[in-house]
Amino acid sequence: MSYYTCNRTGVCPGVMSGNPLNGICEKACIQVDKVLDAGMRQIQESNVQVTLTNQNPASPTTPLTFVSATTNGDTTISNLVVERLTDKPNFARVSFEATVPVIVNYTDANGVAGSGEATIVIPNDIILFIPQPSIVPYRIEVFGAMSSPIGTYVSGSTFSISACVTLITRVLVRSEILVPSYGYCAPPPAQEFTQELCSGVFELPIFPTAIQNQRI
Repeated sequence: MSYYTCNRTGVCPGVMSGNPLNGICEKACIQVDKVLDAGMRQIQESNVQVTLTNQNPASPTTPLTFVSATTNGDTTISNLVVERLTDKPNFARVSFEATVPVIVNYTDANGVAGSGEATIVIPNDIILFIPQPSIVPYRIEVFGAMSSPIGTYVSGSTFSISACVTLITRVLVRSEILVPSYGYCAPPPAQEFTQELCSGVFELPIFPTAIQNQRI
């Protein structure tokens, strides 16, 4: 069982029915990352050259044939600069470089499938709401996702790819927020996965059925 396979009760998360105020029993203080502002950019980059490292298997036979490229881990930020706008003191120009880790899949000259790691660096220059100074500081985080269905082999371990990149920049602050609550969740017992390997075997009779009056 799980929250999504058990019978719905008042202490299981899910779609609400009836009066949503029924069952509220407390005001709970929860600690969360509060999103003060966020913005999304979707970028299409052509002819991006990436040089692979940590190739698996090592030393593939060239030339290589591109198969695909996808995101491979968390996006990081470097060279972050936050400049408040003089005419809008609650907003700022936020510039940085987002480094998106990717994994490139290919086949070598012998048809052996392989992969290697690389990074794509995307410059950003955007405007976001930035809170006034406080004891608990804000922080800037970026979520990045990349997909590339098109690419060509250049030489060595280098490919030229077309990258479809989505970047979501968030202004976060670690906060304690008071929210209405239905109390603690009550997790149901987990349903163990079984392959039923003996299904169809245990149903067999112990002894074969006797056939009377059978002659050769």
